Amino acid sequence: MASFQKTDGSGVLLLAPGDNIAIATSELPPGTTRDIAGRRVVLSAKVEVGHKFAIRAIEAGGRIVKYGAPIGIASRAIQPGEYVHTHNMTSAYLPTFTLEEGYQFVKDAK
Repeated sequence: MASFQKTDGSGVLLLAPGDNIAIATSELPPGTTRDIAGRRVVLSAKVEVGHKFAIRAIEAGGRIVKYGAPIGIASRAIQPGEYVHTHNMTSAYLPTFTLEEGYQFVKDAK
């Protein structure tokens, strides 16, 4: 998929075009600034390797989308650059989101 963010040494990986989170491929300290999918994102907290952070605002109750599929629900509003984990999301990574059962993956997070 040509629209994926390259692992170009920036320490950031965007897994699918509609995702509203990105993954740290290296430890990123607070204040780190990156341009991701046409948006400038400034991290508000340290993000460790393999962990995720918001690349745009996610409203409370909104879907958290990774790999183009919903993996969680925001338990409160999440701002761009904010670390995303169990303190501000609940899991929704369920087998009900499969193509085999007639569901479609989220094409664009809102």
